[in-house]
Amino acid sequence: MTADSRNSDIDAAMPTGRIVVKVPGSTANLGPGFDTLGMALSLFTWVSLEHAAATRISLLGDNMSGIPKDKSNLVYRVAQAVFEKAGAHVPELDIVICSDIPLTRGLGSSAAAIVAALVAANALIGNPLSQNELFQMATALEKHPDNVGASLFGGIVAAAWDGTSAEYVRLEPPAGMEILVAIPEFQLSTKKARNVLPQHVSLADAVFNVSHSSLLTAALATGRMDVLRHAMRDRLHQPYRSALIPGMDIILENAGDHGALGAVLSGAGPTLLLLVDSRDPKRGQLEGFLKDVMSKEDIEIAARWLEPCLHGPLVRYLEAGDPDYRLEPRDVLSRAKAEVGA
Repeated sequence: MTADSRNSDIDAAMPTGRIVVKVPGSTANLGPGFDTLGMALSLFTWVSLEHAAATRISLLGDNMSGIPKDKSNLVYRVAQAVFEKAGAHVPELDIVICSDIPLTRGLGSSAAAIVAALVAANALIGNPLSQNELFQMATALEKHPDNVGASLFGGIVAAAWDGTSAEYVRLEPPAGMEILVAIPEFQLSTKKARNVLPQHVSLADAVFNVSHSSLLTAALATGRMDVLRHAMRDRLHQPYRSALIPGMDIILENAGDHGALGAVLSGAGPTLLLLVDSRDPKRGQLEGFLKDVMSKEDIEIAARWLEPCLHGPLVRYLEAGDPDYRLEPRDVLSRAKAEVGA
């Protein structure tokens, strides 16, 4: 088959309507699993794509500050990467983006946007790319597979990337596990959080993290929530990032005494994440503990209870005549059952 015939097949398969995708946010690392472990969370990004005569980008919601509305937009650029890889030509798009994932807080906002753009663009041209191809593209764009893997597959993901290819294993989160996040009022860029990390670590610290990451993965896979407090300790990144987040050391060290199974920095931060057994009677103490510690540092936080998200992207295709065609993306995927998958 020639390139021209492949392009003709893709063009013929292109829907004339609108694709709407809902993608979960995520937390990465879970302590010792640096750039390796991720978990999808019940925070979401929605992206709508359709063909247009001229590109238009609409931003909805409170978490869109600073996002460009021209062709430098991440969703537009990622969508074009999909079209290029698939041999499709779709230069102009009508894009709508909304999100309840706070930006630059360590909750996977960029990874969710990347996954949403990949899935939506692929669906717009008839899904010529496989789920694995999308995962490889997402990992290469994000430079690590943990957040994008969690957003793409849902649940907990253990993944590895060697700079060329990525592999993953998906785990079902333990039953009864809840998540409490403490989201500080300030932002922290991933670049700044990475710049404080050392280029070399001792053999003892490397062995510490390998052993604890292995124990953590096994505990999550088998539902051994009783060992999470021990398993979630880290020496590779959290000790170096703690100076950027006042109160973090106190929370990580003492959260277990107030009802947490374990406490970690979520991704590059500054959000702190606590895993909780929903049956623990002490779980009600945690919000007060978090706010008390952070208020002593003059930092306001938003405390939110979340759940592990068990699914990856939800996808819905709308013909122009569909009654839901002009709804906002989040309303489209709340009113009707959508297809799950990439």
